[in-house]
Amino acid sequence: MPHNVGMEARHAELLGRTDREALGRRLRSARQARGFTQGQVADDLMSVAYLSRIESGHRRPTAPALETLAERLGVSVDSLLGEPERHVVDEIRLALDYAELSLESGQPEDAEKHLQQALDTMSTSRMTGLRDRARLLHARALEATNREDDAVIELEALIDDRSTDGLTRIKAGIALCRIYRETGDLGRAIECGERVLSNVEEAGLDCCDEAVQLAVTLAAAHFERGDTAHAVRMCRKAITSAESLGSARARASAYWNASAMQARRGDVAAAVPLAERALALLGEGQDARNLALLRGEVGRLQLELDPPAIDDARHNLEQAAAEMEWSPSTSSDRAQVLLGLARAAFLSGDVPTSRDLVAQVHAVANGHLPLAEAEAWALLGSTYASDGDSVEASTYFQRAVLTLSAIGADRAAAQLWFDLAALLDGVGLTEAASDAYRRAAASTGLRARVGSPTFARS
Repeated sequence: MPHNVGMEARHAELLGRTDREALGRRLRSARQARGFTQGQVADDLMSVAYLSRIESGHRRPTAPALETLAERLGVSVDSLLGEPERHVVDEIRLALDYAELSLESGQPEDAEKHLQQALDTMSTSRMTGLRDRARLLHARALEATNREDDAVIELEALIDDRSTDGLTRIKAGIALCRIYRETGDLGRAIECGERVLSNVEEAGLDCCDEAVQLAVTLAAAHFERGDTAHAVRMCRKAITSAESLGSARARASAYWNASAMQARRGDVAAAVPLAERALALLGEGQDARNLALLRGEVGRLQLELDPPAIDDARHNLEQAAAEMEWSPSTSSDRAQVLLGLARAAFLSGDVPTSRDLVAQVHAVANGHLPLAEAEAWALLGSTYASDGDSVEASTYFQRAVLTLSAIGADRAAAQLWFDLAALLDGVGLTEAASDAYRRAAASTGLRARVGSPTFARS
């Protein structure tokens, strides 16, 4: 097929899908920019009245007529159809690449500059795929700069937009489900995850890395809410899917969450090998963000071994903290690593350092991460208990419990009630201890834990 015939067929197809009013506005703007009258442009091609009807959006020109109009106006047919010029597409793609690189290197403010430039350019052109990518990167930048509410709004809009491509919708669902879970809104996390997962299955996209990651992210939310058996079944199913895909990233995500669940069930000995396997799989790729976070998780698990592997744990946690200085990380990421370092300091007998690190956790969380803050209050209570100050210890334990109870994290709150009961019983406050045990009895599978593991990130 000759090139001009192929181009004409392509333009005819695009023309049939182009909004007539938008086409008319672009045609009129191009004519006015050249200083031409309608008569000069119409000339021998069509009547002035017909050109006027095209510009007002009441008529649609034929593809050959549109090509002649474009030639007379000195513009491309693509620009009149709202399609971007090739050089514009290249510039936008480069801006998005720079933005993603800035996010990966821990410079979200720089990423926002590139993203705003790209989004401004795309506002006048039809570039759905690139626009979806830009909006997803924008949500990541918002989260990285502690604007979780704005990130949630952007992600919800992406998911609800029918023009969003399937893969982008899954990625947005992963991020939104995770943010809801980390901010303590478990009901919304589960609703969002299940809704997007249902769309994934309907679209036949359930055999991809992102679908596995969405499944384990949703499983983590179920686990936090106390649906332990269901969460474990979801995670095992995800591992099977990940193994069949052969993807290192998908397998790492599945093993990571399986490790977290084993740890929360009290089987740390089984959790550590799973986490180490996930760490090895992530080490094969370029996922600096998750590699740093998982390294911190391995360190936290090592603190829960009997006896705790304090030196190995501190090494992993310090390396994770260093990696988070140059890789993309959120306040939740940093808070978890600081919690691990605070616990390592406490277990090694360095109470002042532990308290300083707990204060850093609260500074990083800034009231937006109730799960991390509750754990920090509990650890602070433990430091006072170790000094024999049961009154101060009880105050901080109860603050942790109230923080969790306020967001409906009943299972985690029950664990802290259990810890508090043991503390109160140890100092002879029998009645208060009995009340704490009754509150703890609302949940099953409780244990005297050292820490609470994190789940895999998107």
